Amino acid sequence: MPLKTGLLGGSFNPAHGGHRRISLFAMEALGLDEVWWLVSPGNPLKPKRGMASLQARYRSAVTMARRAPIRVTAIERELGTRYTVDTLRGITRRYSKRDFIWLMGSDNLAGFHRWKSWRQIARTMPIATIARPGYDAAAVASPAMAWLRPHKVSPELFRTRGDWSAPALIMMRFDPDPRSATVIRRADPDWARAIGKAPLRDQVTHRSIPATASPEATRI
Repeated sequence: MPLKTGLLGGSFNPAHGGHRRISLFAMEALGLDEVWWLVSPGNPLKPKRGMASLQARYRSAVTMARRAPIRVTAIERELGTRYTVDTLRGITRRYSKRDFIWLMGSDNLAGFHRWKSWRQIARTMPIATIARPGYDAAAVASPAMAWLRPHKVSPELFRTRGDWSAPALIMMRFDPDPRSATVIRRADPDWARAIGKAPLRDQVTHRSIPATASPEATRI
């Protein structure tokens, strides 16, 4: 049977308990074998000021994912992709023996129609959204939701059915988590300096991450 793998992308600036909690929740709700955290080289929708290096953000993700069925990867840097649609296409080709599902917050669903080739993303793999306080109304009213609504599947049905076809939209709800990277950075602007400097190796590709790698804009 193919390994069922969730993909959670983000800047992880830094990674925190909220990332871990929603990943474990999604694993249980959807019957996943593991979740991969895709640490982005950069996000053009977020300000460059205050964005730590890829190494620091990757290291924070590895620390937060410890002793959980979560693997951290900077595969976008290796693939050389600038758009999510190309990243997911590259991942599904390289790891064709896995079944993937894209995980994202409802805030991303609200603006999903602005992502490059977003319909192609939806056709590449199922999408599971996790409710975030304050974004539900915008997500429900979004153009992407109008297109995806006929393809809604309950988490229970998705978990029990054998065939993972796309497009499919699974909307999940659980107790809101107040933790955020923004709050962590405000409390400790220099968090990245204390994260350590040991050599890094990608947990998915098993290749080293150069210490000189700098964040580059990844367009969604």
